[in-house]
Amino acid sequence: MAERPERFFIAVLDLNLPDAADGEVVDYVSQFDIPIIVLTGNLDTSARQRMRQDHLVDYVLKRNASEIDYVCNLVRQIRDNYRRKVLVVDDSRSFRLYLRGLLSVHKYQLLEAANGKQALQQLKANPDTVLVISDYNMPGMDGAELIEIIRRDHRREELAIIGISDRTKAQVSARLLKAGANDFITKPFEVEEFYCRVMQSVDMIARVCQIRNAARRDFLTGVYNRSYLYEQGEEMYARAKKSAAGLAVAMVDADHFKRINDRYGHQAGDAALVAIANSLQQSLGEACVVGRYGGEEFVCLLPGASESLAMQQFERVRAGIEALSIQNGGDSFQVTVSIGVTLDPGESLEQMITRADQGLYQAKAAGRNRVELN
Repeated sequence: MAERPERFFIAVLDLNLPDAADGEVVDYVSQFDIPIIVLTGNLDTSARQRMRQDHLVDYVLKRNASEIDYVCNLVRQIRDNYRRKVLVVDDSRSFRLYLRGLLSVHKYQLLEAANGKQALQQLKANPDTVLVISDYNMPGMDGAELIEIIRRDHRREELAIIGISDRTKAQVSARLLKAGANDFITKPFEVEEFYCRVMQSVDMIARVCQIRNAARRDFLTGVYNRSYLYEQGEEMYARAKKSAAGLAVAMVDADHFKRINDRYGHQAGDAALVAIANSLQQSLGEACVVGRYGGEEFVCLLPGASESLAMQQFERVRAGIEALSIQNGGDSFQVTVSIGVTLDPGESLEQMITRADQGLYQAKAAGRNRVELN
């Protein structure tokens, strides 16, 4: 560890080891700025005080097997926190620094704002923020007013908000929750309570995201399913018609797919579909929407492309798939695709998909493993 501490993103340590009975291992690992989870048989007042001082991620009592599940979930959360953004909103610089210190232990990407206006600017610049922690008492725009504005564009299941209020103002908590906060915490608070509320809020957003992705994605290939493909496609089609920016629609179909299943088995066929889907996404980039249309067919929606650019893109896709070597046990095999492309907007997205499908049939009739424009 001393030679290459950057190899480790977290440490799970027993507090009382045979050769380090007084927690010396915690002191040693702390110097490398690695998040630490401590396992202990006794969580007393001194241990909680040490958690505040050493900024440990958590102490976990070794009582039963369920604690292991908690530790595993905590490790996954810390791993994912490196890419999660949290916005702290408070007009007190010292309190922002205090929260920054706490949150940095859990390795969140931290954003700060001194007032509501700055907070809204930060959210606009960082739309992937997962959590906002906002004080109530701020000049110009209080926490409840800020939350109400945020909720106009960000739903509870997309962005978690924790309001902070003073213990002497009980009615404030209700106002924050009614304004749209997912949770609240009163000052002064225990560090453990703060971490628990933050982790629960972030975990809720992550679980909703997983459920949403499962509903939108094809289980086998990971690209969008047909239903969500149409949902995204209708929006892209409307934008393209309004701006006259153009939209290319391509229908991609694996050639002789039944032969692959018959010769190598259905697992090989599945592997071929996954390889095609991965190649489509990698070749076409994030701007392109890729969905599984059915069976061995995929639809690609490429916005803002000219005819020449679209044909170049999909020819590159075709060649890239042809060059793939797909593993099947100890053997490997190859697959090719035929592609039909259209840029004619017609009267609807459905018409564009139909025209792309006609182009696909032209490619099949012309010998397969080719791209045809319709």
